[in-house]
Amino acid sequence: MAVAVEKLITPDILKPARYLGNEHLAVHKPWDTATIRWALTYPEVYEVGSSNLGHIILYNILNAQPQQLCDRSYLPGADLAAKLRSTNTPLFAVESKRSLREFDILGFSLSYELGATNILEMLDLAGIPLTWQERAKGNYPLIFAGGQTATSNPEPYADFFDFFALGDGEELLPEVGLVLSEGKQEKLSRENLLLDLAQIPGVYVPQFYDMAADGSVYPSRTDVPKRVLRRVATPIPAYSIGLVPYVETVHDRLTLEIRRGCTRGCRFCQPGMLTRPARDVEPDQVITAIESGMRATGYNEFSLLSLSCSDYLSLPAVGMEIKNRLKNDNISLTLPSQRVDRFDENIANILGGTRQGGLTFAPEAGTQRMRDIVNKGLTNEELLRGVKTAWEQGWDKIKLYFMIGLPGETDPDVVGIAETVSWLQRECRGRGRKPLNFNLTISNFTPKPHTPFQWHSVSTTEFKRKQNLLRQEFRRIRGVKVNFTDVRISAMEDFVGRGDRTLGKVVRRAWELGAGMDSWYENLDAAFGAWESAIAEAGLEGKYRLLEEAGEQGAGSRGDFLNQPLPWDHIDTGIDKKWLQEDLNRALEAAIVPDCSFEGCSHCGVCGTDFGHNIVIPPPAIPEFTGNFVPNTTKTQRVRVWFGKQGSMALVSHLDLMRLFDRVIRRAGLPIAFTGGFHPGPRIAIASALALGATSSGEIVDFELTQTVEVETFRQQLAKELPPDIPIYDVGNIDLKDPAANQVMEAADYLITVATPSAVTATQWQDWVDTIKAKEELWWEKTTKSGKQTLINLRSRLFELELVESDTSVAESTVVLRYLGSCRHDGVILRPEQILSMLEMVTGREFQLLHIHRNGLVLGV
Repeated sequence: MAVAVEKLITPDILKPARYLGNEHLAVHKPWDTATIRWALTYPEVYEVGSSNLGHIILYNILNAQPQQLCDRSYLPGADLAAKLRSTNTPLFAVESKRSLREFDILGFSLSYELGATNILEMLDLAGIPLTWQERAKGNYPLIFAGGQTATSNPEPYADFFDFFALGDGEELLPEVGLVLSEGKQEKLSRENLLLDLAQIPGVYVPQFYDMAADGSVYPSRTDVPKRVLRRVATPIPAYSIGLVPYVETVHDRLTLEIRRGCTRGCRFCQPGMLTRPARDVEPDQVITAIESGMRATGYNEFSLLSLSCSDYLSLPAVGMEIKNRLKNDNISLTLPSQRVDRFDENIANILGGTRQGGLTFAPEAGTQRMRDIVNKGLTNEELLRGVKTAWEQGWDKIKLYFMIGLPGETDPDVVGIAETVSWLQRECRGRGRKPLNFNLTISNFTPKPHTPFQWHSVSTTEFKRKQNLLRQEFRRIRGVKVNFTDVRISAMEDFVGRGDRTLGKVVRRAWELGAGMDSWYENLDAAFGAWESAIAEAGLEGKYRLLEEAGEQGAGSRGDFLNQPLPWDHIDTGIDKKWLQEDLNRALEAAIVPDCSFEGCSHCGVCGTDFGHNIVIPPPAIPEFTGNFVPNTTKTQRVRVWFGKQGSMALVSHLDLMRLFDRVIRRAGLPIAFTGGFHPGPRIAIASALALGATSSGEIVDFELTQTVEVETFRQQLAKELPPDIPIYDVGNIDLKDPAANQVMEAADYLITVATPSAVTATQWQDWVDTIKAKEELWWEKTTKSGKQTLINLRSRLFELELVESDTSVAESTVVLRYLGSCRHDGVILRPEQILSMLEMVTGREFQLLHIHRNGLVLGV
C-alpha cells in the first residue's frame, strides 16, 4: 500500500523534486505480479545516490529479472526526515511510494567507512529494527550491504545486516533473487533462507560466524564456508543507461565503465587490490552504448569511468570516434583522475573542445623515493611531460592529489610536495600564456584492509604537524590553492575501517548521538564529537595496530606481528596475505612491482578459475580528428509552445525545467539552434519563471531551430519525450523578427487559494476584494538586494481581482481568488504573495497562501 507522502513533499522542503521518482528511463513493473520485490536503498541524498553508476547498473539488472521488481530509496534531507518522524510516516521507495517494510529485501551501498550511520538512520525512519537479532522474530525485509567497504571488512557492521554481498553484484544479486524466490515458495524460515543464501559464492551471513578473542572470525557451524569468496563480473555497458533525474545531480551526465579493476599495484590503494583482475570492455560495446545512451537520455556530457582510464589502451580511439560521431550535438567528455604518465596529445584532443573540462592527476607523493615506496610507477620526467602536455594543449589550471603520512615518509618528502609543484610551475611558463595554476588536495593516508599497508599505524599529531609544515612552504608559492583533509575524519575512517565486531556498538551509539554524513558537511565538530563520545563510552580509545612498535623490536618481532589474525582474514579477495607481507617489505626497500596487465605476473594470487585473468584489449587505430563542435547559430524557424506544469512537476525548479527542456529536445532529435561564444547553449527561452510548488496551465517557451519543422511534427516529437505532467496545449510558428515572449510580457493571470484562521463569510471576503479595488494606492515597503528600502504602489500593478469561490464551513475560512497583475521583463511584477499583503493592509488580519495556479501570461504586441 502506497504511503501518503503528497502532504509531506511540499515546496517548503529543500529540493522536493529529489523525492518524486519516476524519472525518465525509470522502470515500472506491476507490484502484484512480482514474486520478489527489491529496494536498492542508497544511504546518501538523492543527488549522490541517483547518479552512482553501480546503483543504476544493479537497478537495471534486477528489473530485467522475470517476476522481480526493483524500486529505490535514498537518505532524506533533515527537513523531510523530521516530517516523517513527526507524522509517524515510514520511509518510502520513490517509484511506488510504498513503505520499505513492504519489500522482501533492502540492499544498501556501503562504500565508505563512516556511511553506516546513514544506513541506521534510514532503517529507523522505515520502522525497521537496526540489528539482525531484533529482526529475527518479526516479518521484516532481509537487509544486506554491498560495496567496497562491505567487501573489504564487514565486521564493524556485522550486527546490522542479515548478509553481505561481496564484490561485483551483476551476477551475484540475480542468484540471490532466485534463492529468495524458491525460499519464499517453500515458506522457509528466515534462518533457513539465510543458510541457503550462504551457499552462494560471495554471500557472507555474519550470524553464522563468531569472533575469536583476537578479533578473527570463524564459522559457528559446518555447513557454511570457512572463507567467503569475492565475486567478479564482466562490465556490461548497456546496463549503465538509465535514470535521468529531474534535479541536478553530483554526476549530471551519462557514465560508462570502460575498464574494471586495476593492476598498477599502488600499495595504499584498496580499490586496486579489491577489483583485480583488470578487465577491458570491448571498444565497439563502449561506442555503441555511448551513442545510444546519449540519444536515450538527452545528456550533453558523458564520462568514461575506470580506476585508471589511461590504462584503457583504446581510450584515444574510443574518445575520438564518439567525438566525431556527436560533433554536431555540443557533447563533451569528462574523465576522472588520470595517470599523468599516459596523458598525451591524443587524450588531450578527446577532452578538448568548446567546453574544455577540468584535468586531474594524482602524483600522490612529492619525491621519487616516496612514489617508489607506494609503487606509484611514476618518474619526475613522466610527471613533467604529462603536465607540460596539458599546459601546451591549453589548460591553465590542473588539479593534483597528494598524500601525507605514508609509511617511511620524512619531512623532506613532505616538503617535496611544495618543491614539485613549484618546479612544475617554472617548467610551464611561456610568453603570452597565463602562469600554470594548481588546485591541490592533500589527504591524510589511512591504511586500508587487503593492502600491503594494512598493518601500518597513523598519528593525527603527525598529520597536523605535516600539514602546518606544508602551509609554511606554500605561503611562498603563488597560483596554488591548497585543500587539506580534516585529520579527525581520517582518524575515524581508520579506526572504523580496520575494526572488528566490537565496533558495532560504537557505530550505533555514534548514530544515536547525531553522527551522519549530513553532519560531516554541516557541523563537523558535532559529528566528530559524536564519534569520539561513542568510542569513549565503549572503552576503545586505544585500539590501534602499531607496526612501528613491532618494527622497533626487530625483524623477527615484525614478522610475528604481520602473522597475527586480522578481522577480515575470512574474506577471500584472491590476494594472498603472504604476498601482501612481501610487498610491504618491498615497500620498505623502495622496490617497485611492475603492472602485470602490461608486464610480467606479480604472483599476487588473484588470477585463476575463481577470479579470472587480466583482459587487455589491443587498441584500434585512432580515427582522424574531424574538428571540434562548431555551434550552428542559424535561425530558420521560431516555434512557440504553450504548456502546463501540473502535479508533481510543480515541484521541479525553473533551472531544472530548463535542463529538462534541453534534454527533451535532444532526445526528440529536433534541430535546435545554439548561441555563439565560448559556452554555446541551446536557444530555448521560457517566458517567465514559475514559483516552486505553483501549478500552471499557461506557460510559454520559445524554441529557435536551424531547419524548418512542421508544427504538428514538432508537437508530436516534443510531447513524446515530455513527462505527462507537462502537457502541451498549443504550438505555433512565430516570426523570427518578433521579440521573444519574455520581452513582451505584460500581465499574468492567477488563481490563488488563500486562508485566514477564523471564520469569515463570503460576503465579508467580497467586501475586502471591493475595498482593494476601490483603492488607488496601497504602498508596500521592499528591501532591495543592496539593503535599501523602497516603496511600491501594489495597487497600480493590480488590473483585475475577483472572488471565485469560498469555503466558510470550517473554522479556517478558505477562498479562491483570481487576479490579473503586472508581469513584465523589467521587474514590474505583482506576485501572488503581494495580494496577501494588500488583504492584510485593508483588514488587519493574517492570511496564508495555500496554493498558486497560473492561468496564463498576457503578451503585448
